This record gives sequence, C-alpha cells and structure tokens, in this order.
Amino acid sequence: MKNQITNALSDFFFEYETPRQVLVRNRRVGVVCRLIQLGVLAYIIGWVFIYEKGYQSTDTAVSSVFSKIKGVGYTNVNGTERVWDVADYVFPSQGDSSFVIMTNYIITEGQKMGKCAELPGKHNCSSDADCEGGSFKRTGHGEMTGVCVKANKTCEVVAWCPVEDDHNIPDPPLLVSAEDFTLFIKNSVTFPLFGVTRSNLVEGIDAAYISKCLYDPEEAPLCPIFRLGDIVKMSGFNFETIAKMGGAIGIVVDWTCNLDLDLKHCKPKYNFHGLYGNPSETDKVRASVGYNFRYAKHYLEDKIAKRTLFKVFGIRIDIIVQSLARKFDIIPTLTAIGSGVGIFGVATVVCDLVLLYLLPKREFYKNMKFKYTDTHEQVRSTRLMPDMFCNISVNTGWEQRAV
Repeated sequence: MKNQITNALSDFFFEYETPRQVLVRNRRVGVVCRLIQLGVLAYIIGWVFIYEKGYQSTDTAVSSVFSKIKGVGYTNVNGTERVWDVADYVFPSQGDSSFVIMTNYIITEGQKMGKCAELPGKHNCSSDADCEGGSFKRTGHGEMTGVCVKANKTCEVVAWCPVEDDHNIPDPPLLVSAEDFTLFIKNSVTFPLFGVTRSNLVEGIDAAYISKCLYDPEEAPLCPIFRLGDIVKMSGFNFETIAKMGGAIGIVVDWTCNLDLDLKHCKPKYNFHGLYGNPSETDKVRASVGYNFRYAKHYLEDKIAKRTLFKVFGIRIDIIVQSLARKFDIIPTLTAIGSGVGIFGVATVVCDLVLLYLLPKREFYKNMKFKYTDTHEQVRSTRLMPDMFCNISVNTGWEQRAV
C-alpha cells in the first residue's frame, strides 16, 4: 500500500503529460487554418490593441464647471427704453453649468391680487351657470367666483389682475442683441486613478490671451470665450428663430486623453449640439415649441402688494463634460494577450470540423486523430479466447493419437 502511494505521488510530481498532435498535409485545410489565424491576429492587433487600446487602463474625471456671461442689451417697447445687463437676463445668476439667457419676453405690469375677467378662450361663458364657483381650470389664471362677466363673456376669477395675455409673442425678438453676448467657460477635471488634474485654461491660455481671443474651431480652438451667435450657428440653429421662442443647446467639453504622452497633449475639445428649438424650421407643427418660463418682481405701492410678471423666452445652455483618460497598465495588457491566444483555438476547432465531417477521407482522419481503447469485457474475452483454442487443439490431437 505504501509503495502504491509513493508511486502515485512520484508519477504526479515527476511526470509531464502533453497532448498528441497529428500533422495533416492538406492544402485546403492548411489555407483555411492560416486564414483564420491571420484574421484573429488582425483582430488582436488592429481592434484590441490599436483601436480599443487594450493595453491601457481607463478612468473618467471628476469635473467642475464655472460660467460667466457678459454683454448689455437694449430694448424700446412702446416708447419705454430699457437696458438689460447680466443681472436681468441670466437665470440663475451664480454661473452654473446649466443656465438660461433671455432673448424675448412678455411683461405684465402692475398686477395685484383681486377679481377680474379671464382671457377670451380660457373660461368662456354665457351665464353664471357656466362658471362653477370655487373650481379651477388647468389653463386658467385663478379660482372662479361663479360670476360670468357679460362684457367679456368669460368667467370672473380671483387672481393677479390684470391677467397675463401671452398670445402675441414679440417678433422680431426684443433682445436680438443677445447674439453678441459672450460666454466664458472655466472647467477643471481630475482623473483620480492616475492623479492627474487639468484645466481648460491650458498652457498658453493666460489673462492677456483671454482678453482678446474668441473661440473659433479652426483659428482659436482652445479659447474659452464663446459668442452666443456663434454657439447657435454651430449648433445648427437660426438665431432669430430660436431667440423668438427659445430652445436648448448643449456644449460638450470633451477630455479624451492618452496619458502615455506628455501631459500638455491632454487638451479639451468643444462640441455644440442643438437639443431642441427650431433647427429645421419645422417646429410650427409641433405641440410644444421652444423654451420659456415665468418669474415675478414683487413690490409695494401705497401699501398694496403688486408685482411685474415676466414670461421669459430664452436659450438654455447645458455645459456637459465628457471625459476618458487612458494609460499603459500591465494587467489589461496581459489580459488582452491571453484572450487573443485563446481565440487562436478557433482555427483548430474549425479545421477539425472540416477534417472529421466534410472531407472525403474523414474516416481516415478520424482513425489518425483518435485512438480507441477496448472495454474491460472486451479485454477479458480477448484473453480467454486463445486458451480455449489451445485446449481444443490439444484435445483433438490427443483424440487422434489415441485412436
């Protein structure tokens, strides 16, 4: 028993098993095998290593964006002159990555809380029975009192009076001068995995350069100051059309960096996308057009609370940071090589299928590839048969000699 265990351990530790290989001389099978291996090699080198950069590890950035608008607008509505600065036409005012620049508006001044008639088309009526007191209508401006105002043929409501009339949108836009407003974007990114921090104010972008530069995709692709009219144009919109009804534009700051190169080559690229508005002049048939919202400025007049209501049409700007950094790493490199070597086995599988099932000499190749062993019963029968034949021969010979 001890010797058996010792022999088993000795065989396990000091013997090496290798698979048996059969060399097949067949031109068609050989060409198929080499073509498959060539395709696998092209996939590993071209796709995995060159295109997908399978030898590098990747990381996305933690990002921060600061924005600032500059420019002054002027309007003259019904003889009322007004100058609009950043505090008036940018919402919100703290320089976030998402904000709205007002380009058109409707003002309803001197509103105070009271009872007044609704706009025509909101709560039409012919008698008080048509106005249910205490109820609201989704598109209305307040709570119905149950009275039908015969002069207007609309229901009376408790609301901020006079109610807003937003049927007539100014055309051309009142703040068409917003086309010359400028946007300054300050962006910093950090790739935690690699410990790298970059800013869009890269090498050569100093205070002197910023004071005179304006973004141009060809002449000044790294300038962080953008003209609003250029942003709209590069997004595929017409400025006057989008300024009238409002819309949304996405500015993508793309940080795609290969950190195996010098860090100065890690620079941002700016892309502009029209999200919604009037890019193809087809928005007239849509149910909801443009972008707008309302806000109010409250004040006291003779101890009576009043407000000025603004319906703002504007261009919403969303600054989106997109990032991907790559750097050489031995672990993904070995993983890519190992998976590539494993894929080479596809050639062997395909060629075996051709040899064993498609070629005319498939039975011959099967006999060369596989070695068949007998079962226990077959071996036992084979061992017994010679003895039986021997005994018969002997007995026969004996009987002959006896006779």
